[in-house]
Amino acid sequence: MSILIDKYTRVMTQGITGKTGQFHTHHSAAYAFGKDAYVAGVTPGKGGQEFEGIPVYDSVAEARSETGANVSVIYVPPPFAAAAIDEAVDAGLDLVICITEGIPVLDMVRVRSRMKQTDTLLIGPNCPGVITPDELKIGIMPGHIHKKGPIGVVSRSGTLTYEAVDQLTQLGLGQSTCVGIGGDPVNGMKHLDVMKQFNDDSETEAVIMVGEIGGSDEEDCALWVRDNMSKPVVGFIAGITAPEGKRMGHAGAIISGGKGTAEEKIRIMEECGITVTRNPAEMGTALKNIL
Repeated sequence: MSILIDKYTRVMTQGITGKTGQFHTHHSAAYAFGKDAYVAGVTPGKGGQEFEGIPVYDSVAEARSETGANVSVIYVPPPFAAAAIDEAVDAGLDLVICITEGIPVLDMVRVRSRMKQTDTLLIGPNCPGVITPDELKIGIMPGHIHKKGPIGVVSRSGTLTYEAVDQLTQLGLGQSTCVGIGGDPVNGMKHLDVMKQFNDDSETEAVIMVGEIGGSDEEDCALWVRDNMSKPVVGFIAGITAPEGKRMGHAGAIISGGKGTAEEKIRIMEECGITVTRNPAEMGTALKNIL
């Protein structure tokens, strides 16, 4: 088992004819069961073309009906990415993973509002994607650092996702699924949504949760963990050294009135029974020590 994606998932790439879409589709299709999983690409006006054997369609709805794809990954430029998410949602896909960085916040507010009436899940935008090691990689993460195993990883930061994974792999601890939820202020699934899925997944035995300053997502997740989580959780918060009141980091995180600071997040997480490390180099060992 894993969460969100596995080797039976069928994926379409929106923006497959662009340089970024082609680069990452090529590498994702070459990973594990990717060749079977990547079944379609979508670029309006480019239908009928092919990319490395993957057929290109004009619309998401057409790609879905022709290939049965149930998940989309988006590498569409920022001005058009929100419309690409809308199209995937309207086509009734199970999951949309938006890698694009720099989507206007107002566009995402509108997208999130529309999605409330649907069952489609969204990861991102501005995220590295999702990988279930040795099965399927959707996104921009380096596949070779991952190893199949029982540890779930959920992170707002892309680079720190890779850091946590590499540490786990070096310690001989594989991962069930790694989810980069992205750092934008208005995004799809939060730590809490992913944590619920890890808690329900029979093969995930423990979780690393990587957060950042700003907002209250980590606190909300910690309170749920305290009352509901049956598996150990290790946490890390990026931004401990950020000066108060400054906009910091790619998330554009704003700390307001004592809420959203690293210290506040760490305090609540520890009170809720999460093992928090203040050193990003020790995420893996912190997890190994509690197993």
